[in-house]
Amino acid sequence: MAQPQASAGADTGKPPLRVGMVGYAFMGAAHSQGWRTAGRVFDLPLSPQLAVICGRNADAVQAAADRHGWAATETEWRALVERDDVDLVDICTPGDSHAEIALAALAAGKHVLCEKPLANTVAEAEEMARAAEEAAGRGQVAMVGFNYRRVPATALARRMVAEGRIGTLRHVRVSYLQDWLVDPQFPLTWRLRREQAGSGSLGDLGAHIVDLAQHVAGEHLAGVSALTETFVKERPLPTAPSSGLAAVSAAGTGQVTVDDAAVFTARFASGAVATFEATRYATGRKNALRLELNGDRGSLAFDLERLNELEYHDGTEPGTHSGFRRILVTEPDHPYLEAWWPPGHGLGYEHTFVHQARDLVHAVADGRTPEPSFADGLQVQRVLAAVEESAQKNSVYTPIAA
Repeated sequence: MAQPQASAGADTGKPPLRVGMVGYAFMGAAHSQGWRTAGRVFDLPLSPQLAVICGRNADAVQAAADRHGWAATETEWRALVERDDVDLVDICTPGDSHAEIALAALAAGKHVLCEKPLANTVAEAEEMARAAEEAAGRGQVAMVGFNYRRVPATALARRMVAEGRIGTLRHVRVSYLQDWLVDPQFPLTWRLRREQAGSGSLGDLGAHIVDLAQHVAGEHLAGVSALTETFVKERPLPTAPSSGLAAVSAAGTGQVTVDDAAVFTARFASGAVATFEATRYATGRKNALRLELNGDRGSLAFDLERLNELEYHDGTEPGTHSGFRRILVTEPDHPYLEAWWPPGHGLGYEHTFVHQARDLVHAVADGRTPEPSFADGLQVQRVLAAVEESAQKNSVYTPIAA
């Protein structure tokens, strides 16, 4: 496999980790920010270098390279994977290409970072997880990009649950609400086509909250009972490929082939119960992710719109002065915050990708499997598949495949 060279990384005196990224739109910009910043904030064992960025439109990808600081461009992902000056392939494309690119990159001896959801089907995810396990024997690492694990407040919540601060878990309730599809004239972008996206709000938003809930709780879901709905069946065709969540309509319409909303109840392996809601039709909600965990000794709650805060209730305190209190997650001994600003100076969405890059660089340097791994991504994919199966069977309770 291609290894980081012994020559110094840019201005650090450390060996470089040369990154090649496929995709340059919304996620490409976010990942670029992460790679560009991680080594300037954290003391890393390797120096991330933005070696090559790839996209099909030569002019657009060159503009992205200039904007974000990538050294070179490609218009064919296979050429990027084959380059000797790429150690790690970062996949920021629609879901229909995740498996093909990841498998080729692993076969070429590269480390891999793949955006969520890992794949469009369980079969694809299984093949990717097998390939990643085999590649691990050759010293390669593969990680799936669930960035909300890297919010310091959610990482602190995970720590507090593991320490027993809320006791035995009883309830989890989690929702991820957006509204960018409320207008029925919004164009039929790739995110609304099953052949490209795999699913709609379920894979786009539901994958995030399934992973986050399981991660913070420290256990997997065992089964689900679900409903899905597509509210607008046809939409105007777009005039050009979309960027982020924006697009322009043209004449003619096409069929929406994914869900607009997914709602499901679930049971954890321990017997704790959970509710999940993912929708892109919550009028007025732009990016509203909320998670709450209730145990027999306390509760934790997180709201992405207040991402530097964590709510905690200690159920062992006397009722005369108990209640939820705000933890401002900006202290240097909170997760990831040893390298950032003085207490009280908050972070933002983009910092989750800096933390993601930090964790992956350490995994590469240490030669260990990163979290979340491709196996973790496969497990989330199996939950999504069970949700779809349950919804197709009139909400019948459906176990999660092991």
